[in-house]
Amino acid sequence: MKLTPYWLDTATPSSDYRRNPVPERADIAIVGAGFTGLSAALEAAQHGASVVVLDQHTVGWGASGRNGGMATTGLAVGLGKAIKRYGSQRAIEMFAEYNRAIDTIEELVKEHSIDCDFQRSGKLTLAMNAKQVGQMRKTQQTLAELADYSVTVVDKHDIHSEIGSDFYAGGMVDPRGAGVHVGKFAHGLAEAAARAGVALCENAQVTQLAARPGGGHAVHTTRGVVHADQVLIATSGYTGSLTPWLRRRTIPVGSFIVVTEPLPLETAQRILPRHRQASDNKMLTYYFRLTPDNRLLFGGRARFALSSPDSDLKSAEILKHAMSTVFPYLSSARIDYTWGGLVDLTMDQMVHAGQRNGIHYSLGYSGHGVQMATYMGKQMALSMVGKPSRNLWEHLPYRAVPGHVGPPWFLPFIGGYAKVVDRFS
Repeated sequence: MKLTPYWLDTATPSSDYRRNPVPERADIAIVGAGFTGLSAALEAAQHGASVVVLDQHTVGWGASGRNGGMATTGLAVGLGKAIKRYGSQRAIEMFAEYNRAIDTIEELVKEHSIDCDFQRSGKLTLAMNAKQVGQMRKTQQTLAELADYSVTVVDKHDIHSEIGSDFYAGGMVDPRGAGVHVGKFAHGLAEAAARAGVALCENAQVTQLAARPGGGHAVHTTRGVVHADQVLIATSGYTGSLTPWLRRRTIPVGSFIVVTEPLPLETAQRILPRHRQASDNKMLTYYFRLTPDNRLLFGGRARFALSSPDSDLKSAEILKHAMSTVFPYLSSARIDYTWGGLVDLTMDQMVHAGQRNGIHYSLGYSGHGVQMATYMGKQMALSMVGKPSRNLWEHLPYRAVPGHVGPPWFLPFIGGYAKVVDRFS
């Protein structure tokens, strides 16, 4: 069993950027070589800016290479909660932004000929009980009335048309959801950015951001200093001591994944006959999909802990049991991969993007980052080069987490709360 992300293990690196020299200056310096950073770099370079991307590790090493490979519709908080918070019109606008985000991935894939198994296979949200199925019907009606938007609710007696399991009470299908091989997509973006003139610098940890008297920042790295007119922080769940203000507002929560051996075609077809991107409605959610080579990827908040080899192995045992509970006929399937990564939650589970003290940022994807990170990278780049852009999240209050000034000591309490909510919802 490999303790490495399946996506990165099965993607061919676009190049080796570990020895690329850190330039002395750039119009824009980007911290983080994931979807936000790479998408922003590509867009800004296409508008004529000189751009450097700096990463402590390698392209896609963080959240962008450690997720489920799902680009799905819908807000992390759910449409009903968003309407209560922000009103119908604003909530529908936010919902629609996720569709634009998936469209952005599709456009990038086509424009730059990125071979990354992008497929609009649809999103399947699964209900644990009849109450949740009823809530899905309300969401279906709300979307039809307010947005002229169509989703399908599947009852218990029809559930086998979508999933080979009796574990769930029903589900809701949105055909606009997509799957993508995120390792190939990350390296495809990196290759396109490099062709556009972006300086990609791996193994270049940013250690200090020093404001310059005349504007801009001196960006200190372990491999040199670059003087940049503008800086974008694109560190997602790996936001740390470099940016204390952002760190206090970003909760890094571990999400863990196992991937089986390649399965017989008939078994794969039984699991998800329509190859949907699936997740359930629990706070301690399970999410799963088929990979391009017919493995089952099964993930979830197995433990409220950060990722480490020991934590990943413990999580693999929990997820293997969960997978066998949902799909009993997979109890003997071999697990070939297990890994963990960090999701960047915020207090309101909303995206936050803007500028503070001359530092631009886009964070808080709350488990929906494949599409929204890609989209917001592009939007932040447009803003930074002075072009029209969209940022629905700019004016949302970005609240600090009480007592969060370092490692997230409070994760076990969040986990306990989530277990209680799941038990009684």
